[in-house]
Amino acid sequence: MTVIDIPGSKSVTARALFLAAAAEGTTSLLRPLVSDDTEGFAEGLTALGHAVRREPDAWHIEGRPAGPGADTAEVYCRDGATTARFLPTLAAAGHGTYRFDASAQMRRRPLAPLTEALRTLGVDLRHGEREGHHPLAVHAHGVKGGALTLDAGQSSQYLTALLMLGPLTAEGLDITVTDLVSEPYVEITLAMMRSFGAEIRQEGRTYRVAPTGYRARTYGIEPDASTASYFFAAAALEPGRSVTVPGLGTGALQGDLGFVDVLRRMGADVEITDTGTTVRSTGTLRGLTVNMRDISDTMPTLAAIAPFADGPVRIEDVANTRVKECDRLDACAENLRRLGVTVRTGPDWIEIHPGTPTGPAEIATHGDHRIVMSFAVTGLRTPGITFDDPGCVKKTFPDFHRVFDTFVRTP
Repeated sequence: MTVIDIPGSKSVTARALFLAAAAEGTTSLLRPLVSDDTEGFAEGLTALGHAVRREPDAWHIEGRPAGPGADTAEVYCRDGATTARFLPTLAAAGHGTYRFDASAQMRRRPLAPLTEALRTLGVDLRHGEREGHHPLAVHAHGVKGGALTLDAGQSSQYLTALLMLGPLTAEGLDITVTDLVSEPYVEITLAMMRSFGAEIRQEGRTYRVAPTGYRARTYGIEPDASTASYFFAAAALEPGRSVTVPGLGTGALQGDLGFVDVLRRMGADVEITDTGTTVRSTGTLRGLTVNMRDISDTMPTLAAIAPFADGPVRIEDVANTRVKECDRLDACAENLRRLGVTVRTGPDWIEIHPGTPTGPAEIATHGDHRIVMSFAVTGLRTPGITFDDPGCVKKTFPDFHRVFDTFVRTP
């Protein structure tokens, strides 16, 4: 059995950085993810006037409950969706003029439901070029609060950003959601907010957030469940293999750990304990139809091993994967077809038929870290797979190729 230490969760690290920056006092984050996304978030906080001190296994953030310390700031969000959506929302609670921009990839990704909601709350927010996209400027004068209706059917990050803003408003915030994707990520948000002192009540599809502010604390970051999915999938694929990921167990916050339930349905042996999760191959992968709306970041992982199943694998309700770092649904289909696999797609589904992928072939990554890491698993059984941009894994796991290679070479 191989034990893999997975880096900290990107989702948890980003939320923790927001909450720490907004809290009264200095927060220490233990074992945060160090990647392009999280470093970009930390640099954004520094530009906004927050003191951030980084040590190898801990980041210390000086909270500013009244908002950013800088009166003006230029923030570059890189490729990070959490940075690009959370930081303008945090800045809105302060007083000053803050301008945000992002990479070409991130500029293409939508912001409109979030920025329209902020305008409903009275935030003076202006898009610099295309409405509903970066770049944007926030002319902040605090947020009174109130009630709003939100469509979070494209991204749960819109709801997360507004929920985290709630305790910083003068009167609190009531958010009624008409549609919601990736709901487990919202559960992460609520649990973390409460651990920093927030009070939230949920009544049906309405979230009521009290204007409590936040309290600083020491907070440990759990391993990234989305990143773990590549190692779990590899263990399920390779006969005789098993892998244990410590720190991701029954108390884990991240819904993406639910990916192992998909592997269990396909025939893998899965054990989840208080201290970690183990996946073992049984030598069989069964085809299935699965709704992955709530764990859509792991859709490419499943697509990458689907050809090795004994029947078709149909993944449904994943329309939101079309507006990620790339159109992941089409990217998976394109690359599987390049490997000779029969694939059908629709607006929100992909169906992959059994077949032996054949190389050599260069995977078109579209600059998306999850396409690289997923098809690295396909490469376990398909010699000759290469990537046109292997380095884009720096977004969430800069050391992925070395760690994955070590895993492959370990009996």
